[in-house]
Amino acid sequence: MRPGDQSRLSSSDMAHQILILEDNARDRQLLEETLAGGDFSFRITHAQTKAEFQSALEKNEFDVVISDYDLPSYNGIAALAFSKKIRPQTPFILISGSIGEEIAVESLKLGATDYILKDRLARLGQAVERALQETRERREHEREAAKRKALEEQLQQSHKMEAIGQLAGGIAHDFNNMLLVIHGNAELVLQKENQLSQSSIDSIKQITSAATRGANLIRQLLAFSCKQVIQFQPFNLNQAVRSLLKMLDRIIGEDISVQCHLAEDLPPIRADIGMINQVLINLIINARDAMPGGGSLLLATAMIDIDDAKDHPNGRPGKFVCLTVKDTGTGIPPEILPRIFEPFFTTKEVGKGTGLGLAMVYGIAQQHEGWAEVETRPGEGAAFKIFLPANVLPEDGAKPPAPEKVSGGEKILVVEDDADARKFVRTVLEDSGYEIHEAANGKEALEVWNARGKQFHLLITDIIMPGALSGAQLATRLRMDRSELKVIFMSGYASNVAGKIQPHEHFLQKPYTVEELQKTVRLCIHK
Repeated sequence: MRPGDQSRLSSSDMAHQILILEDNARDRQLLEETLAGGDFSFRITHAQTKAEFQSALEKNEFDVVISDYDLPSYNGIAALAFSKKIRPQTPFILISGSIGEEIAVESLKLGATDYILKDRLARLGQAVERALQETRERREHEREAAKRKALEEQLQQSHKMEAIGQLAGGIAHDFNNMLLVIHGNAELVLQKENQLSQSSIDSIKQITSAATRGANLIRQLLAFSCKQVIQFQPFNLNQAVRSLLKMLDRIIGEDISVQCHLAEDLPPIRADIGMINQVLINLIINARDAMPGGGSLLLATAMIDIDDAKDHPNGRPGKFVCLTVKDTGTGIPPEILPRIFEPFFTTKEVGKGTGLGLAMVYGIAQQHEGWAEVETRPGEGAAFKIFLPANVLPEDGAKPPAPEKVSGGEKILVVEDDADARKFVRTVLEDSGYEIHEAANGKEALEVWNARGKQFHLLITDIIMPGALSGAQLATRLRMDRSELKVIFMSGYASNVAGKIQPHEHFLQKPYTVEELQKTVRLCIHK
């Protein structure tokens, strides 16, 4: 057999790979015949010289290395040292016709698994089997260690998001009230555009734009930390992708080509359409930024039936709709990959990224009982995959559009602890023709309710308020007197009602616009 040839003594795909360093043809054959008597399948790669041996080890991974001790211009101890340097975990068995006790002990100290005299080769099969068993145990231990590490990393990620979520919740309520007042009053001023100079109009539009950016930042914080109210409805993910394609020119440059592979007969998902659009936009922006010199962007959907989740560390068995956003950009370096979904982690220049885009994607996927994965290689782009449950709940149908019927003087009770926010709501709704009564907390609301004979058509209440009664508790209390009472909940931070909005209730996420407030009130009253 020529040097470097492989001897296929088993056609099994599970055959163990064995490297033998032996310059004597008769001894090579004897080793093969001895191994053939063992209870395991194998393939042998032969090497006769130092160069062949080192080349084989550098290019391939072996389950066992067997080396003769005496070789021309080389010896087993040197081969052992090189093997431990290149493949430190690979078992190494030393063979000799006349190895002394001192050399045997030295080889074991240097890391040899075993040593065998050529006149006792019958022990070779057992030595190899023992080495293979140790390798299997080591690899199983490594797999378990990798699983533990992955779970620890997931736990750390969860703790980070919980901490950021607490921070977001702490500031969201008050901050969104401020943004509501800033943005809302700027809108009211812009309604009198004909009375303003162009410079005043431009300045006010800058105010509304800044308030909108602030609101989006808070929404991102709440989204990835699972503190944002989700309004589920059934829809087809393909529709969301097709709708977004119409505005891609505004998001990516002309030097990026777009391909779309949308699966036919894709089952519906139940999700918050606005949040899914946020996921799409953030992934597309991330892909765009990874291709500064242009490239190709792929948007794809598929139905995935997962029987065994071993290939999806964060997933589980079941039927899922998979969204893929793939780019041909720079890829993600291995040292950065473990942190890619961390909040506030970004590799972009200061001012060009908040570090919340991918964290928000991760959080939204979790809120929808799904998960996010990424496949990447440096210089070969990245593919982000979002898995969302298919047909997890019966379809209720989409919400009907808001009716255009205007106010008929309906009586509305507005409960809001922030005076400026309460004044804004009152101004908008009184201008729309409604009769408005207001209260700063639950206790005051009960007093107004009783004083006005409990004859209100609609309750608009903040969810988080000072005092003994929350917005939800207040609504329950008032419905004991008037079961048909309609309710609109408001909040900038409302994790306690996430996914629990009832058919006779509506939710307004602060800060909302004048139009959103008017439409929601019309829809609620005239439904």
